[in-house]
Amino acid sequence: MMESARVLLVEDDAPLQRFVSLALSELPLELHCCDSVDTALALLEKNPGVQLILTDLMLPGRSGFELIENLAQRPAPLPRIVVFSAGLSTSAQARLAELPVWRLLAKPCTVLALEACVREALQFAEEAPSVAAATGHRHADAAVQHFGGDQALYDGYRAGCLRQFAADAAAGDAACAARDAQALLRLAHNLKSVLLLLGHESASAQASQLEHAASIGAWDAALPLWQDLRESLQGLD
Repeated sequence: MMESARVLLVEDDAPLQRFVSLALSELPLELHCCDSVDTALALLEKNPGVQLILTDLMLPGRSGFELIENLAQRPAPLPRIVVFSAGLSTSAQARLAELPVWRLLAKPCTVLALEACVREALQFAEEAPSVAAATGHRHADAAVQHFGGDQALYDGYRAGCLRQFAADAAAGDAACAARDAQALLRLAHNLKSVLLLLGHESASAQASQLEHAASIGAWDAALPLWQDLRESLQGLD
């Protein structure tokens, strides 16, 4: 039997943690999830056998850049590092090029692309994907595009996201009430990817607009954009 590899996911968004967990569920690995750089570093101290790190860049507190910079100062060998982010701008890529990053993986990606990346990083043998029929379902296009046609996998992910949206709505309301631009920015950034994975392009575009408004502190635009996005979240099924 193949020995389980240890993989660390550094991601603060629960639906995206769930997506990665579902995508890698058939692989012989132990997935550990952390929602911040500090918790990730603490886990690495206790688990020196981690072989692969998947990290977002936009995280609460310290960023993914700071995590990688911290790891770069440690003695070799380092775990392979995959940056899994929707923020892979030209400037971000230039900064990452100076760091020990094995691969960049843009959000959102397909289940098959994520699984293939992890298989290659851990040197697992490739297997033919198991694809379930997704015809005759209103969410079939998203299941095919992002979940390899596995309708059951998509449905399970969607159900978890729909439960999470109530907490997201409360978090967005709190961020707006406190005029916390960074919290609203992180929320919009994460929802942008999650909504694309679910096949809701219009709502994802709303999240992208909100992300931009929050990034420049444009509250006159951000507040109505949040209300529009909030209504979209409530209307999803």
